[in-house]
Amino acid sequence: MFFATLAFAFVEPFFFIGYLISIAIFGLYQAIFMADAGAAWDNAKKIVEVELKQKGTALHDATVICDTVGDPFKDTSSVALNPVIKFTTLFGLLAVELAVRLTATSGSGLTHILALAFFAVSIFFVYRSFYGMRIRTGEGAKTGSGARAN
Repeated sequence: MFFATLAFAFVEPFFFIGYLISIAIFGLYQAIFMADAGAAWDNAKKIVEVELKQKGTALHDATVICDTVGDPFKDTSSVALNPVIKFTTLFGLLAVELAVRLTATSGSGLTHILALAFFAVSIFFVYRSFYGMRIRTGEGAKTGSGARAN
């Protein structure tokens, strides 16, 4: 997120303003969605346990996902979006100021090269976070007990 923000800040200041507005709007709605969805999932498990008195049944086993996903959604992920939006805005505004000064002194060529470099770094981290953390399956993978997978 940080390097993508730097890349957009070095492309064009007006482009970056649109980026900040979209981060604020979509981040707000994403945080509201995650808080509401997490609370709904958490409440679904509580309904099965308290109102339906189905603890220990197959229905209760099916609602374990509600507790596993619902708690992080409402307690951590939705709350963590606020500092992400704030720091993105702060670092981006500082980067835009630097980009405007660099453009005034050396032209827009250097700022576009820096934007491309920052964007490449952000793509690297996105690739690494999505594909570098996959659970390996097949011949070389090991199960939790240390035995070879079949």
